[in-house]
Parts: sequence; structure tokens; C-alpha cells
Amino acid sequence: MQLDFWEQKLAFEYPFTISNGRTKTHQHSLMIRLSLGNWQGFGEAPAIVYYNVTVEDMMEQLEKSRKLIEKFALIDPERFWHFLHHLFPKDPFLVSALDMAGWDLFGQMKKQPIHEIWNLPWNENTPTPICDYTLGIDSIDKMVEKMKAHPWPIYKIKVGTDYDIEMITAIRAHTTAPLRVDANAGWTTEEALQKIPALAKLGVELVEQPLAKDNWEGMAQLKATSVLPLFADESCVFEKDVAACAHYFHGINIKLTKCSGLTPALRMIKEAKTLGMKVMMGSMNESVIGSAAIAQFLPQLDYVDMDGPLLMTELNGHGLDYNMKNNKGKIMPLPKPGLGVQYAMPFKR
Repeated sequence: MQLDFWEQKLAFEYPFTISNGRTKTHQHSLMIRLSLGNWQGFGEAPAIVYYNVTVEDMMEQLEKSRKLIEKFALIDPERFWHFLHHLFPKDPFLVSALDMAGWDLFGQMKKQPIHEIWNLPWNENTPTPICDYTLGIDSIDKMVEKMKAHPWPIYKIKVGTDYDIEMITAIRAHTTAPLRVDANAGWTTEEALQKIPALAKLGVELVEQPLAKDNWEGMAQLKATSVLPLFADESCVFEKDVAACAHYFHGINIKLTKCSGLTPALRMIKEAKTLGMKVMMGSMNESVIGSAAIAQFLPQLDYVDMDGPLLMTELNGHGLDYNMKNNKGKIMPLPKPGLGVQYAMPFKR
């Protein structure tokens, strides 16, 4: 194989803010291409400050291991993941990008979409979850303004402020769409106990990561009393976390970059369902490439948050269809081999 990689920088339409005041105007990502003859597979790993993940560090690691990666014979993507997992044991984001590119390349070689290789049938009539549209934290007026500018069937709203209830009340006054909230571990137990019942009365359908990732005592209290389903995000990163979260949450949100790729995500979904948990797959503002990887899992998911391309002013690929003219957010099948999308240099949306 031949390995190529570069940094990508895509602009958000609006500054994107989550709890604790973390704001970004652009998404920096590592882009990877694995080539074999005329076949090419692409992968992506976003840089995330609060996980201490930078493109520079990932590129440095890739350069050091270039020869080992290029010598690998890609005959089984799962075997490739195990090789990567041992090569970069402390870099799940980097492993995820390479795992993604490996699956994309393998699909090209087999002339099959990844979901078909996994025996997951998918056509326009397959029941799949609708992708939400995320509203980052802002002033209440600006959040309502952003919501009005982007009519959508489901909204995910970042919370973790001292005006969360006022915010959701104002948004609810302007839409009947289902609302989901994501606190990004921004609430205390006491706040959550007060806010969740109020949010339920406003028609919120679920709460994502209400408390700090290791506040298990608080989560036990919440799960015992919550009138809304609670989903783990920061508390559920790797495969080992799934079983633990079953005691404290009703569902998990799997992030490909955090769990180290498509390969372990398949196992996490299977385990979560065995434990009776709902499964959401979320994004970390991936572009078309990373979002297409999430789309491969749609027939297995209860909820999906893969709206990175919807939040940005630039795209880097063709083929990912959010059905904008009809049933917005209903992702159309990706019948082409591999990820099902074609990479392109960034262009205006």
C-alpha cells in the first residue's frame, strides 16, 4: 500500500460552542489516503483540543511508522485494525482514521459498500434513524435565529449554561420538532435532577452525558429517577466502557474516532444491544468522509448525529445525500464501493 496524509481545515457556518465555553470556528482534521494500484481508501480524524489530539502529532506518528503501514497486506480489515491497535496503542483517533481508510480500500477491492460486506442490507425503504441538526451554545436569540435559518425534523441542542431551560423554552416556542439535549458533562447532579423534569415538559426526548464522565454516584441517582432516556458519551469511549455504562445509562453514543474505528464500533453495538441498551452514533464534526463512515452503521442504529457536513460551509466529497428536498435528514443509501463517497478537494457547499 501507499500512504498519503495531509491536514484539512473546514470552516463552520457559525462558531461552534459546547459547555465550558469551548468554541471553534474551523475543524482541523487529519486526512489519510491508502492506495493500492487504482484503488484508493480515505480516512479522517478530527483534531480535538480537549482530548489533546492534534493533526501535527498524528502526522508525526504516521511518518515514523510509514514503512510498517505500507508493508501491511490488506486481506482482512479486522486484522489491519489489530495491527494498528498495537502500533498506536495510545492514539485511537489515528487508529480510527487508518481503520476507516482500510475499510474503504477493502470495499473498493471487493467492489462492495462496507455495509454490504457487513451483511447489513440498506435501501430507500430500510428503517434508519433521521440525522439531527446541532445547535451550538449561543445567546438565546441567536440560537433561535440559527434554528429558524435551518428548518430540520430533529434538533440536538448543546446545553450546560445557567439559562438552559430558558433556551429550550424559547426554541420550543418556534418549533414542534423533537429536541435532544447534550450537556457534554456540564451539569452537576443537583442541576440535572432539577433540569431533566423541566426539559421533559418541554418535549425533549433524551439527554446526552448530563454529568462528568466519572460521576457514577450521580448517574445512579439520575437513572433511578430520570423521566428521560440518558445516553453516555464521554463516559463510554472504548469497548470496555459499554458494560459499565449499562448500569447508569439507557443508551450509549459511539464515536468512531474515540473508540478507535469502525472495527471496534461493530463490537460495541453488538454488546450494547445484548445489554438492552439503545445505540446512537455521533460525530465530532467529521467531514463527508468521516460522516460516510458513520452512515455505514445506520441499519443498526436507533439514533444518529452525523451532521458535520451540514454545519460547515465547505465539503470535501460527493455522494452523501441528506435528502434535503424531501425528508430532510433521511440519509440515502450509499451503494458505491467502500465508503460510498468520492473524495474531493474542499469546495463551497
